[in-house]
Order: sequence, then structure tokens, then C-alpha cells
Amino acid sequence: MIAGWVAVLLFGGSKFFDLATKSIIFAATQETVYAALAFVFMAFVMTKTGLVNRMVDILNSTLGRVAGGAGYISTLASALMGLISGSGSGNAASVGAVTIPWMVKSNWSSKLSATMVAGNAGLGIALPPCSSMFLLLGLGVVAAKVTTGSLYIALLTGGLWTLLYRLILVRWFVYKYNIQPLPPEMLKPLAQTLRDGWTSLLIFVGILLPVGLTIGPVADYLEAIKSFGPKGLKSISIIVWIPVLISWIAFFEGRKYLPKTAAGLYNLVQSSAKRYVVVGATLFFAFAAGDVMTDLGLAKDMMSILQALNLSPIMMIILVGILVTLIGGPLTSTATVVAIGSVSFSALTYAGVDPATAAAVILIFSSTEGATPPGAAPIFIACGIANVDPVKTFLPLIAYYVIPILIIGVLIALGILPTMVM
Repeated sequence: MIAGWVAVLLFGGSKFFDLATKSIIFAATQETVYAALAFVFMAFVMTKTGLVNRMVDILNSTLGRVAGGAGYISTLASALMGLISGSGSGNAASVGAVTIPWMVKSNWSSKLSATMVAGNAGLGIALPPCSSMFLLLGLGVVAAKVTTGSLYIALLTGGLWTLLYRLILVRWFVYKYNIQPLPPEMLKPLAQTLRDGWTSLLIFVGILLPVGLTIGPVADYLEAIKSFGPKGLKSISIIVWIPVLISWIAFFEGRKYLPKTAAGLYNLVQSSAKRYVVVGATLFFAFAAGDVMTDLGLAKDMMSILQALNLSPIMMIILVGILVTLIGGPLTSTATVVAIGSVSFSALTYAGVDPATAAAVILIFSSTEGATPPGAAPIFIACGIANVDPVKTFLPLIAYYVIPILIIGVLIALGILPTMVM
């Protein structure tokens, strides 16, 4: 990642040092960098206090007899979270905090668990409503042809195709990796697991509290209060507060399993330090490189190429998908929509795609930002929870999520996978 950052800086020529300084400051002030490290610490504390084992015992008492049950629940939970949050990072944070430890304890590998949570994070953009959807509707060329209702329906039906694919993928993973139900001797009665570990379920408070404050009626109430308002609401970050709250809950719930002396606590915290190196450094320089590419006009250059080509409709659709996916990697779905949303929409409608479907397809293409290495924040959040080197998930994410979802978007644009259009 450092080499990649230096490589893109070289394209800045005489601005090399100015771009380097600005990009370092940009990366150092991103809450996602700190959140990813907080998730590493959260997972460490949950493991050391035994909270993970107690929580997983309860979950396995209900679904441990289903082969790959934790994987199905993780995928469906990502879809439900996507419907209410519209955030890839928030999706990976809230769903991954519970389902990754559960999956690892129920015969899924750590790498595959992190890959699935990061790959599913894009459901926060592929299902309405999401901030990228409203940004796209705010573009003049889109607003003239697409209503909010028509885009909502088109994106919902298009996003459900991506959800169906993910569920089929889980079934294939279960078959490929021979993920078996847990043996009966490992499954305790639900009454026993609740009696022994009901306090472990307090971690859901750490998830529900920041989510409930930022989404739904409570958020509407807070936003309407003059002394709080939209600015105060915006200051509550889901991806920061979830690991902070869960870490405190884990300390409280598992306090009897922790060292009792200051020296013991110091050694406990120090032993977690080596986990931060890969996740922290990789994400930091991914953000830095992405900022440099934005300053150098990557999106503008790629769109100039698109406009200069005289392609057939199907090739135009494929190329738009590739460009949106590539640009969404170092950027975010919102930045991608702002940068190339208008040109992409014009190109798709010129190729004969229905306007509402075209807008939905752009969002489906950009939903790969959660799984597109090397700069997608959900990858580092999921890997921080699973204690996995993020680089090991890059190729599986491209093969299982980025390319297939790109193909699904193309098939939707061509009408082979239909969407409902108002």
C-alpha cells in the first residue's frame, strides 16, 4: 500500500510533496481508520473475557443444527441493516460484531467469515434508501427523468437480485468447504446457555444504541431539537461508537476473567498491539492513495475516455460498470455518484436502458465499494474483528463479490434480470 501511494504521487509531478502532505493529513483524520483499530481491540477484549464463547453458545443453541446457519443469518442481517442504514461501513460494523465470532465458532474459517461480511456490506448501497440514492436524484440529468418512487422500486428489486446471489453463494460455500452442522455434543440446551451467559447479549445494546440514535424516530426527534439538530446527529458515528461501547460492555461483563493488577492489565493491552499493524497501516495508506487519485482527477480522466469511445450499447453498459466499480474502489459510493453519476446515467440511457433502471444499476455497480480492494473500509472493519490479514481477502472478494455483482448489474441493465419500473 505504501508503494501504491508513492506510485500515484509520482503522477503529481512537482506537486509530489504537497499531495503527500495533504493525503497524510486526510488519512490521519478519517474516523474509519480509528474505527478499524477500535474493532481490532473490541474483538481482542471479547475473546479474552470469554464473552464470544458465551454469546456463541446461545446462538448455536438456536441454529447450530443448520449447516452454515451463521452464514445465512449474517447475509440476511446485512440485507436488513442495509434497508435501514444505507452505509457499507455501518453494515459491516453492526453485523460483523456479532456474526463473525459466531461464524468462526461454527466451522467457518476466519478469512471466509471476514470476506462474507465485507462482501455483504454493499447491501447498504444496493438496497434503498441510501445517501447515494438521494445524491444521484439530486443530479440534474437524473432528476429530469427519474422520480424518487420509481428509483426506490427499481433499486429495491435490483438489490434483491444481489441478495439472492449472496444467499446462493452461502449455500455454495457450505458445499465447497463442507461446513457441517455442529455435533450434538457441542450444542447445549437454550435454557442452559441463557442461564450461563445471558449477560453476553448485552453487546446488542452496544449496537442498538448508536443505530437507534442515528436512524428512525429517535433520530428525527433529536434532529428537530434546536440545541442538538442535524449537526449533533451527524457527530454520532455508528462505526466509532459500536466498538467503543461493545469494548466497555465486554470489560464489564467479563471483568472476573481479567487481570486484577495494573501490571496485568497493561500486559493484556500490550499483547493486543501486534494486531494493529497490518489493518492500521494498510487502511491508512489506502485512504492516502485514494485522496491523491481524487486530487489528480481520476474520475474526470476516465470519463473523458468513456465519452470519446463509440461503443455498442452492451459494451457501453459493461464499460460503465467497470469504470464505476474501479472508481468506487479508492473512493466511496457517494463520491463516485458525485464524480461520474451524470455521465454514467447519460451513457446508460443513451444505450437504451430505462432511466429508473439506469439509476438503480449505477448504485448496484457502486455498491461494490464495500468489497473492492484495497481501499474499502468494510474490508478492514471485518478483518479487524476476525483478526485476519486484509490482503488475504482481496482475491476472494474480487472473485466472489466484485465481478459477480458487476455482471448482475449488466444483466439488470440489459433486462435479462428484470426490475419493477413505475
